[in-house]
Amino acid sequence: MLQTTAKKPAAVPSREELLRRAEALVPVLQERAAQAEALRRCPDETIHDYVASDLLRICQPSRYGGFEHGYDVLCEVSQTLARACGSQAWVHMVLADNILKLASYSAQAQEDVWGKGSTAKLSNCVTPVGKGRPVEGGVIWSGRHAFSSGVDHADWVMAAGTVDHGDRNQSCSVLVPKSDITIVDDWHVIGLAGTGSKTFLINEKFVPEHRILDKKASDEGDAPGARFYAAPVFHMPRGGPSSASFCAVAVGIAEGCLETYYKYTRPRKSRGTAWAELAGAQIVAATAAAEIEAASRMYLGALREAMDVLERKEPFTKHRQVHGKRNMAYAARLSIKAVQRLFNDAGGRVLYADHELQRKFRDAHAAAAHHSLNWHSAAERYGGHVLGADADE
Repeated sequence: MLQTTAKKPAAVPSREELLRRAEALVPVLQERAAQAEALRRCPDETIHDYVASDLLRICQPSRYGGFEHGYDVLCEVSQTLARACGSQAWVHMVLADNILKLASYSAQAQEDVWGKGSTAKLSNCVTPVGKGRPVEGGVIWSGRHAFSSGVDHADWVMAAGTVDHGDRNQSCSVLVPKSDITIVDDWHVIGLAGTGSKTFLINEKFVPEHRILDKKASDEGDAPGARFYAAPVFHMPRGGPSSASFCAVAVGIAEGCLETYYKYTRPRKSRGTAWAELAGAQIVAATAAAEIEAASRMYLGALREAMDVLERKEPFTKHRQVHGKRNMAYAARLSIKAVQRLFNDAGGRVLYADHELQRKFRDAHAAAAHHSLNWHSAAERYGGHVLGADADE
């Protein structure tokens, strides 16, 4: 039985209230966007705002002060924040999602983190590069773990890799305190620069057995920690609709790009011509708006369908997984098409480094480049499944 002294929240804010809080932060994050890019990490003030607004508790277990909302609410909040700044929204998404991931670990692992403070923050590296060597009571872990967004602000990290048991290799993730890692300041990039997605090193550190999470169980939504919680979000399989969180940021950046294009284009004149009166500009605005709205409806629709399946406790089929993955990747693809269209129509002035539109352009492409949103991979999996050519079946 899971034991904790943490108090439940006095009242759980609704989806609408959480979106209102996110909306209130949009102008604040917009004002900090250049600062985040210059720092190459999320500003401390933004992390404070996320904690103060309880925007990291969306999918946290209620016994630790969380709200146990569906994954769609987390994604909608990140999407809203991304209209202001892709980097800061990405860090929100990662920190909030990693709280949900911690809920998959053993009861003791959760207590190790949240028993000392229910607002503890976690970073993650999902690329399975770490190596574990079994010893009594756990493993000795080493690895160079890259692309760990928000790691500067983390109290703990999760690192993926394998444990060599001699007769088999176990794919897993381990939970490690920040005191056991070394951060490498290597995040020098052209997009999402403010995420601080740096590399961290773990060198021969002991990880107790209760802080090791089996990948297969976690991916299937049947991890040890999930068994303590009834809310559907704790039983969401990974690898299909769960990529919605990355898609949400890509779509939100595109929405912000569209808003910026409107404000920029309405008063714009080019060599004496009012740009907004040109049929071409009007068609660009309409086409991009339709693409972005379609992207938002496409990814959220598939995600909400998935949450409904979990709510009804129905089997989460292979078709549901590949369908969700397809929708997330294609929604990101639509978003990039819209952003490219808007940028191309905006003219030479937006090329200046201090122009908001060029930052959003770069951030949108960086977000859509995430491996979970790769269209060719998602399309191949879906096409192979529906045509009966899936090698796994």
